[in-house]
Amino acid sequence: MNAIPAVASDVPEQRSGGPEDVPQGWQERGRALVVRFGPAVWCYAVLKLIGFTVFMKLLTFAGDYATKPARFGGGANPWDVVASWDGWWYQQVAQFGYHPALVAIPNGPVGFNVEQNSAAFFPLYPGLMRLTSDVTGLGLYGAGMLVSVVASLFAAAGIYAVVERMSGPRAGVIAAGIWAIAPGSGAEWAVYSDSLFVALAAWACYFVMTKQWIAAGVITLVAGLNRPTSAALIGAVGLAAIVELYRRESGVLRPLAAMLLAPIGLLGYVAWVGWRTGEWGGYFRLQHDAWLHYFDWGQGTWHAIRGVLLGRNDYPFAFPVPDLLATLIVLSLPVLIVLLVRLRPPLVLTAYTLATIVSVLGSLGIFGNVSRYLLPAFPLFIALAVGMRKLSWPVLAAVLGSGAVASGWYAGYVIFELGVP
Repeated sequence: MNAIPAVASDVPEQRSGGPEDVPQGWQERGRALVVRFGPAVWCYAVLKLIGFTVFMKLLTFAGDYATKPARFGGGANPWDVVASWDGWWYQQVAQFGYHPALVAIPNGPVGFNVEQNSAAFFPLYPGLMRLTSDVTGLGLYGAGMLVSVVASLFAAAGIYAVVERMSGPRAGVIAAGIWAIAPGSGAEWAVYSDSLFVALAAWACYFVMTKQWIAAGVITLVAGLNRPTSAALIGAVGLAAIVELYRRESGVLRPLAAMLLAPIGLLGYVAWVGWRTGEWGGYFRLQHDAWLHYFDWGQGTWHAIRGVLLGRNDYPFAFPVPDLLATLIVLSLPVLIVLLVRLRPPLVLTAYTLATIVSVLGSLGIFGNVSRYLLPAFPLFIALAVGMRKLSWPVLAAVLGSGAVASGWYAGYVIFELGVP
């Protein structure tokens, strides 16, 4: 992925000549990348580090993690919390691989009819964890954190690239900063696949915007091996490719190749799970009957919001504080969508954002995780970044810095300790 940030216009033309010219060309290339992406990446990293530090301090102050099982939000140290819940499953995949099966649970809890299985977790992130562990000698926890942190920096660079192309470099830096403090951003520096997916999604969108169709198709294919939510990205890239085919501005072969490549990763993994479980819909049955996570046309979201507004806990996976924050986020979505559409963004961004929102709000799951599930919808931050670019840097530092401090609570502690991420 080291070559992802570079586009043809960013790389100085190499001089012809002796071997001494080659290192100079690479130095210029590296310098150009640092100059272009450095401010956004540093802005993101500093804000994220502030939020992560506050998160760890809150964990230490509360001390509740020490009384919880390591698998469910606990551990020997505060930082062990970010490797619990889904992080535990990713480590299981990285260490032992997959053993897909649909094992029925006789007389189980209502809605849970099949035993949970690691096949529900896509292979790219745990595969990179295992590879990083083998290469560096780090344990799976350290390797997972390293992959997530590095991926988050690539995600910040990708968000910057997208927003810079639309609204200039200042807005791009601010957008990267907003992503660092966004609701749900606690999952960015954790043993979770979220940062890796956003990195792939942002660069796939950028490649579509710059009409690098083969790169967009390949990146989307890889994203399909990371999370099932890649379906939104696949649809957006495919729709943009169809429009490009109609316009014939990029020929036929490249947009067509992108459209055909994009779904291979997602479909391939789902088909493999179906083959291994002996049921072609095995992956979806696993999600439905083992995790109670499936598309229900928004009924779960409606019941959760109704419960929050009426002060009731009569809906699945009720967690008062995370659910209240999730409700506020859902109520803010119409405003953010209108502000985004008014900017007339490229089709791929609009389609990807709307498809992500529909997928999140239309599915039954842990409602308090809406903030995390919407983390890939980074285009929602573009209008905010555009509006904030008129602020002076000191004012921006105060606003984003205050948000970073607060994010340690609402984006970290609330999700991992007061709910289930």
